[in-house]
Amino acid sequence: MASPIEFAPNSPLGDALVILGAAGLVIPLFARFRITPVIGFILVGMLVGPFGLGAKVEDIPWLSYVTISDPAGLAPYAEFGIVMLLFSVGLELSFGRLWTMRRLVFGLGALELIIGALLIGAVLFAMGNSLPTGLALGLALALSSTALVLKITDTRTPVGRAALSMLLFEDIALVPIIFLLGAMGSGGEGADIWRTLMIGGLTVGALMVGGRLFLPILFAQAARTKSPELFLAASLLVVIVAALATGASGLSPIVGALIAGLLIAETDYAGEVESMTEPFKGLALGVFLITVGMSLDLDQVWNRIWEVTLAVVAVLGIKAIVTGTILRMMGARAGMSTETGILMASPSETTLIVLGTATSVGLINSDAAQFWQIVTALGLTITPLLAKLGKRLGSRIDRAAPATEDSGDDTVPRAIIIGFGRVGRMVADMLRNHDKPFIALDADADIIAQGARDGYPVVFGDAARGGVLGHLHVDRASAVILTMDEPYSMQRLVRNLRGQYPDLPIIARARDASHAALLYKAGASTAVPETLESSLQLSEAVLVDLGVPMGFVIASIHEKRDEFRAQIMEEGGLDEKPKLKSASMRERVTE
Repeated sequence: MASPIEFAPNSPLGDALVILGAAGLVIPLFARFRITPVIGFILVGMLVGPFGLGAKVEDIPWLSYVTISDPAGLAPYAEFGIVMLLFSVGLELSFGRLWTMRRLVFGLGALELIIGALLIGAVLFAMGNSLPTGLALGLALALSSTALVLKITDTRTPVGRAALSMLLFEDIALVPIIFLLGAMGSGGEGADIWRTLMIGGLTVGALMVGGRLFLPILFAQAARTKSPELFLAASLLVVIVAALATGASGLSPIVGALIAGLLIAETDYAGEVESMTEPFKGLALGVFLITVGMSLDLDQVWNRIWEVTLAVVAVLGIKAIVTGTILRMMGARAGMSTETGILMASPSETTLIVLGTATSVGLINSDAAQFWQIVTALGLTITPLLAKLGKRLGSRIDRAAPATEDSGDDTVPRAIIIGFGRVGRMVADMLRNHDKPFIALDADADIIAQGARDGYPVVFGDAARGGVLGHLHVDRASAVILTMDEPYSMQRLVRNLRGQYPDLPIIARARDASHAALLYKAGASTAVPETLESSLQLSEAVLVDLGVPMGFVIASIHEKRDEFRAQIMEEGGLDEKPKLKSASMRERVTE
């Protein structure tokens, strides 16, 4: 008779429970304080790893229940996290979007990696390293973290697109880098490199052809079963098969994962696949981050604190300057270049792979490899902080820049839209449809850049700064429309505008009736509560669908709207009830 399984704290099951417990604590705790869980996972790895509490197990045996006994055993799970991350990148891209990004991927991406690697390698060569060693370390440290950067940034923004293009090229270049190091080191043979590249190319071609033929059929059959489990199993099967195929051919498994995502993105099931695989990606990425934290020996860091600090600052500085300079030379604005350069400054999880390869072929000795592993781990740890620093500096640089020149005809009275987000763009569309001149102003340079590309008359500037609205001739404006979702800033701006321009029509977006009352009190001509009408229309639809006669429904809507008008009049100190909405076509018909 088989004996029951006994739980052992130093078993894989025990380690798995520690990881799950850490995820259960880190994610909600750091979300509560609006801090990325990336830092939390790394800190947990430092705490429960062999250089943290794990070193005290012999003295305090019960710590074995809350520490990781074998960090190397977690490596496959961490690699799976990176595979899932690249798979999700492929899902977001599709071949069409990747083709449109080809200039950025093979232009910006190649320049960033090659120039960064050569500069870092030159500095290390000047410090006494051999040329092959300097080049190997330069290639390793020039890589940036796909796992963290894509977790932090939004790939739909200019910063995110630039980062994504560079990271994609780095992931593609990883295999040639490893082959190059093998050729430079002991035992590297050019014939083996070409053979592997040929087999890898054939494998990628087979995956693309087979995927286009069979994936739609596979997912259609899985969808017909209406079984979420089967659909999820099919998704994971595609990822694993593609990763194994490229791994077996000598390429990196992440190449297969990326191709799998690209192929599924071309089907009608991409959204469902992405939502189902998201938890696996997040958990596996958390395991990877914990292993990064475990690799940090704080005693060794402290003993070599000045060397480590200098190395981290040098690597971050060189990479940030290289990336930012290239982007500026390619026409990017200063703030965006600064933010992207700082975001991409830290080393990568794949840096550890390249360091291992360089060590195995004799290009780097073990002591140097360990030192640069510490530098890499520290760089990964501070990546979220770098992202915040870059965003702050980029925004400050953009604000310091003068407002974009307005090339419109300022002799014609026009409306000024302050805030060009979702609501501002809708107002602009309506004004354009009725041939009413307008100009839009926003302090988000990314929004302005997109609006300009779409053909809207938009300028960059902060309406709160003195002189910006004067530059747009607000004194001759037909109206000022405030669409920002910033209640206090909006009230202050309305008050200032009303004080300077008593006859200026000011139409403001309000959150609710109470906010509308405050805006009226500040001097708004009209304040429109965005939640009010949507709530009333939703209530109307519900009542009609439930069979309530239309006349009673319209009467109820009128009554409720009148209550809000009375509330706004009382709270805003108005002499009469404000107009909230003109009668709809349906209401006019029933009147």
